[in-house]
This record gives sequence, structure tokens and C-alpha cells, in this order.
Amino acid sequence: MYTDQMRMAFHSIRAPKNFRLTIVDNEHFITVRASEKDFVVLSHDEKIQAVEYMIRVKKALEDNGAIVMLVREGGKDV
Repeated sequence: MYTDQMRMAFHSIRAPKNFRLTIVDNEHFITVRASEKDFVVLSHDEKIQAVEYMIRVKKALEDNGAIVMLVREGGKDV
């Protein structure tokens, strides 16, 4: 399901400093996974930028035909 057009769209969006997303191809949909560990250390403004980045990535993938689920990895134990 994760096509070359989706890959190009994802990589065309600049990620905020010290924040990354992982793309998981689940055959019928794509999971965009953020690390809780990366997110909690960001400042307030950086968190806003990270969330805006996740939304732009989701929209770019959907514009290229994907069904997208945003998730976070981790939690209190991270």
C-alpha cells in the first residue's frame, strides 16, 4: 500500500528538530507512529510543531490514496 508517491510526499515534509515519525505499511492502511519518548522532551511550541507535522504527513498520505492511522508508541514506562 505504501507507494513511491506516498514516500515522496512524506519525505517532502520537513520534520521538526528532534522529532521523527515511523511509517508502518499494514497492507490495507498505513500507521504513522510517533515516539512518546521523543514527544515528551519537546517544549510547548515544539509539541505544537510536532502535532502540526503529524497532521501534514497524514493529509499528504491520504491525498495519495492511503487510509492513515496516527498512533504513539510508549507511555508512562518510556
